[in-house]
Amino acid sequence: MQSTDPIDLTAQLIRCPSVTPKEAGALTLLQDLLEKNGFRCTRIPRGDVDNLFARWGEGRNGASLGFNGHTDVVPVGDLSTWSVDPFGAEQKDGFMYGRGAVDMKSGVAAFVAAAIDFVKVTPPDGSIVIAITGDEERDAVDGTTAILDWMTQNNEQIDHCIVGEPTCPEKFGDMMKIGRRGSLSAFFTAKGVQGHSAYPHSAKNPIPALLSLMDTFVNHQLDQGTDHFGPSNLAITTIDTGNTANNVIPAQAKATINIRFNDTHSGQSLNDWIKEQTVLVTRETGIDIGVEIKISGESFLTPPGRLSDIVSKAVFAETGKWPELSTTGGTSDARFVKNHCPVVEFGLVGKTIHGVDECVEIVQIRQLKSVYMKILQDYFMQSSRE
Repeated sequence: MQSTDPIDLTAQLIRCPSVTPKEAGALTLLQDLLEKNGFRCTRIPRGDVDNLFARWGEGRNGASLGFNGHTDVVPVGDLSTWSVDPFGAEQKDGFMYGRGAVDMKSGVAAFVAAAIDFVKVTPPDGSIVIAITGDEERDAVDGTTAILDWMTQNNEQIDHCIVGEPTCPEKFGDMMKIGRRGSLSAFFTAKGVQGHSAYPHSAKNPIPALLSLMDTFVNHQLDQGTDHFGPSNLAITTIDTGNTANNVIPAQAKATINIRFNDTHSGQSLNDWIKEQTVLVTRETGIDIGVEIKISGESFLTPPGRLSDIVSKAVFAETGKWPELSTTGGTSDARFVKNHCPVVEFGLVGKTIHGVDECVEIVQIRQLKSVYMKILQDYFMQSSRE
């Protein structure tokens, strides 16, 4: 039996210029390959986004393991700074170059190749699901959430899920994710009265009030961390008046904060705290400060257990190292999958993610496929015994 080559598949996917939310042939390529190998595929469009759901086996018979990923990529940026064609999948010195090489077309190629070869060699008493979105790098409102909504409407279920995002900070196999911090952004607008800086009594400067509020935020310790999470952090990401004159008190000032929070908090509890502090400063200063809050995702944890054990053992079998069980980093689509079933993340080294000359070490693509194959073998072997 000829095995499915994840390296060639990665190259084919990179050559699809699927800058979010464009599909650019990436999902069609995967759908054709999966259907040729016995997977039942459904395209799930929503808005200007296309998504792909594929299942091998019947979901109501035996256990069901899912893989989640995305084929959309971030923009290239300044093309002149690249030394290679961002969509050429050029190979040199043991690396493959291109936008999405790490984030995350190699991960998608590895789990698709592993799933196809696994059902050919050892068809399980159960089912395998492949869920791939074209909306992870943008707002993520029409991607994995659309797939999960469709699954609910059509009684499609998975029992556990692996997200193939790059999780390793330094070396392949050194980290997996068993949870993620939540993310919240708050956008403030302080409104005053414009005037000449020589006559401040005739104006109402919004800047001191806004700075007072920012000072309250940055000097407040949100928490000291929990068993599986480090301390939550709050960062001021911008303060701006749009004022180009040095002798004018501006009419308004704006600021933005971002909070990455652990399971001590919820988006709602932080929302309430932010608004309370904003009201206090408004009362103290007489400056009207409005705030809009966007919660990108809640914190979550998949407690160490069966799923993380299976992944850890598969990584050890391939690399000889036990991955750290971590909750660090930004958000991923695992924040949506966790509402459907237990989920963990494991993938390649992410050092060049979103960068110029993004690249992946070619040997690691094959290693990642081997890890996913081992996960499939152990998962369904355990399930058959239960």
